[in-house]
Amino acid sequence: MTQRCPSGFDQARLSGYLDSALTQQEDQRVRIHLENCATCRKAYDELAALREVTMSTQFVEPTEQELDERPKGGLSLGLRSLGWLIAGLWLAIAGGYALWQAWQGTPGAFERFLAFGGAGGALLLFLSVLVDRLVAARRDPYRGVNR
Repeated sequence: MTQRCPSGFDQARLSGYLDSALTQQEDQRVRIHLENCATCRKAYDELAALREVTMSTQFVEPTEQELDERPKGGLSLGLRSLGWLIAGLWLAIAGGYALWQAWQGTPGAFERFLAFGGAGGALLLFLSVLVDRLVAARRDPYRGVNR
């Protein structure tokens, strides 16, 4: 962008003017200002040129191989699967141990309900979402599509 407008005009409005996003009154105000201010007119011309270059740029769609980010090699796929398995097992064991310790530390039935009711509810919600996802995945007509 060029230097600041000497009259203090908000040059951010130039972008709105270029995109025809201003109200009629603001549009007229900017148009009149551009007629009288060489600094803002130069900034507007630069923005218009930049917009033209941007709008004329062609997007090259990536190939299927470029879009597929899954591990391709057997070793990479195996290591990733093993990592998820270990992380899941650790979470299950650590969570189970924490729940067991909490169960042992709470004296009454009401306190146990308070301690485990929320966790049990969250677990049931998670399981219901998991079941819905698995059923939907089995019936998904687009499961062979990689995008």
